[in-house]
Amino acid sequence: MRRPVDHGAMAVSGYTVPWHAAAGTPVALHISSSQQVRDVRIVQLDTPAAEVMDWQVEPTGNAVCHRDFDQGSYLRIAASEFAKTNQIRGVAFEVYLTRNDGARVLFESGDLRLQLQDGRLTSSHDGKPLEIGETLPANTWLTVEISSDSGGTVLKIGADDLLSPFRLHRQLDRPWSLSGDMVFGASAANDVRSLNAKFAAIALQTAAGRIAWTFPTLLPSGPIASTGGDDALFLDTINQPAFCMTSRRWDGSSFDPRMVPSHYDAVHCHDDDMGALDWPASYRLQIPVEASAGVYAFEVGHDGGSERIVFFITSTARRAPLLFLVPTATYLAYADEFLPAHLYEWMCEDRGHRFAIDNNLKSLYDYHSDLSGVSISSTRKPKATLRDDYNYPLCGCPHNLPVDLHFLRFCHVNGIAFDLITDRDLHERGAAGLQGYQAVITGSHPEYMSVEMEHALRQFAATGGSIAYLGGNGFAGKVAFQGDLMELRRSPLEAGRTWDGPIAEQSLSITNQPGGHLRASGRGEFSLTGVAISLMGFDRARPFTRTPESRQPSAAWLFDSVANETFGDEGIVLGGAAGYEVDATDPHLGTSADTTVIARATGFPDSFVHDATRWYEGGAEERASRRCAEMTLRHLPSGGLIFCASSVAWCGALPTGDAMNDVGRITKNLLTHLATAKSRTDRQQQSGSQPAAQSASTA
Repeated sequence: MRRPVDHGAMAVSGYTVPWHAAAGTPVALHISSSQQVRDVRIVQLDTPAAEVMDWQVEPTGNAVCHRDFDQGSYLRIAASEFAKTNQIRGVAFEVYLTRNDGARVLFESGDLRLQLQDGRLTSSHDGKPLEIGETLPANTWLTVEISSDSGGTVLKIGADDLLSPFRLHRQLDRPWSLSGDMVFGASAANDVRSLNAKFAAIALQTAAGRIAWTFPTLLPSGPIASTGGDDALFLDTINQPAFCMTSRRWDGSSFDPRMVPSHYDAVHCHDDDMGALDWPASYRLQIPVEASAGVYAFEVGHDGGSERIVFFITSTARRAPLLFLVPTATYLAYADEFLPAHLYEWMCEDRGHRFAIDNNLKSLYDYHSDLSGVSISSTRKPKATLRDDYNYPLCGCPHNLPVDLHFLRFCHVNGIAFDLITDRDLHERGAAGLQGYQAVITGSHPEYMSVEMEHALRQFAATGGSIAYLGGNGFAGKVAFQGDLMELRRSPLEAGRTWDGPIAEQSLSITNQPGGHLRASGRGEFSLTGVAISLMGFDRARPFTRTPESRQPSAAWLFDSVANETFGDEGIVLGGAAGYEVDATDPHLGTSADTTVIARATGFPDSFVHDATRWYEGGAEERASRRCAEMTLRHLPSGGLIFCASSVAWCGALPTGDAMNDVGRITKNLLTHLATAKSRTDRQQQSGSQPAAQSASTA
């Protein structure tokens, strides 16, 4: 259903295409505004002070205006498709209704509309309302058959539920006159909320035989072709419904769509789905060839102020020994989080979240209105919470991008040179994208990764590269990419923190591989870094204290010029270095024996929730003793190392400007060591090792 953007919280919103680009390539700005735009300029955000660039931003000729959101997914066979076939005598489909209040449309074609009013079925035929009177059952598969001849139209609806059988049979006086589009789950005019429901097995009965559509388990990139008949007819899926959903044929014998694809031939439509937006571009930037990699924004000025719409310029050639990996998968997963007030206490206001609520936008942490989880998102949408001035209402402080910018500014001030790519770049380039670098540096919260990203980092470390993991709760959730889309299917491992989907529907539609945690697939977290989330909370963060092991020669260099045993009692994230989400080791779950704990934070408030997925042989007493964050260091046989700060708050505890503190000294010692260590190539030649050539699919 189309509606104007609500600009009450933010006068300007928009997105760029692409979201990340190399120097010398174009970036377009697509925006909606309720205010007259005064000027548009480019600002670099990762420098000590935001720097206005003297780059030319050109208008495209598409004037800035107040645009619309089109929300709600549904299925459509365009009227033009029917010219390919003979007389249509009937249609059949399967539907699984979920939660639907108010007026909804089940099916519309020509002069026939089947409508629900609070679940009660009504019909209009030739514009005249007809009361059918039956309430269709929800949460069970229904078969719907509509047939027509000169004597009238016959409607049959049935359910196979053995405990609650349902049958409806109605004869309508007039024949059904097919004209216009055939629409499933919405009105032809798209003027009422779309239906929350699964659909499957759509078929037409024609004079020449049956024409049918089977929804694939793999997410299609375009319309779906029919089978049967002389020419294929195409069915459009509007506004990105979820694919690879269990259908009427699913019997619980398998949870893998690759084994039983016929059990997963349904799509799930939601009234708040939103696919990639198609707002026209209003401005265009040709990024200069000499542009430095970094974090940038289109700053759109208007009479009431300005808004910054972020994009990234990425490195295409190595200029520095260190490579910063921008966690755009995590940024996109959190973007426009709804945070309803009845579920979450807000510690501060943020206009981005208000914008999301006002416009019914959803993040990959949110539920649809029928309580199923939001599992797919496009980069081609406003990301109102992705701002350099963002504060997360749950903790009342910066989160994600502004914390990562705090780290990058620290690097600039302290002369630490770095190149920059996004994790999506890493997904596409694989280990080749890391070639020539000494070390990869993560941001504060690299929570989500594809199998391809994780494998590239594993290959990098196996061939002498180092990983500086400067965050917490990283390398955890598995995602997949297709075009502008990112998909995430959650698992019971995450129960209590956000939505968790049915076990049978945890396979990703983009790959058909299992979703959920990388840990469940033998990757990420413990097996890569040696740590994983142990606690989460939004009260004051804690400092770290060195362990005796930190004084061993293998680790002591990290603490050069650090006089204090305890450090990290200040910062922009909850006031300390260990907070928000923190990690700890667990040999039972895969921490390598050569991982050294070099600092530990304890004394967390009771409000910090323990990771419910961990089991302790010693019971409650052992669990209580493991309420900690553990900073670790691991020297690899390949010659590289893995450092884990083990806290989302670590980068926020770095000093600002020319100041210095112990968190800054440790971080600078680490990055200086990594940048000046013997090169990976030298180490490989010395040891006689060769780069790993194992593919991600066989790792």
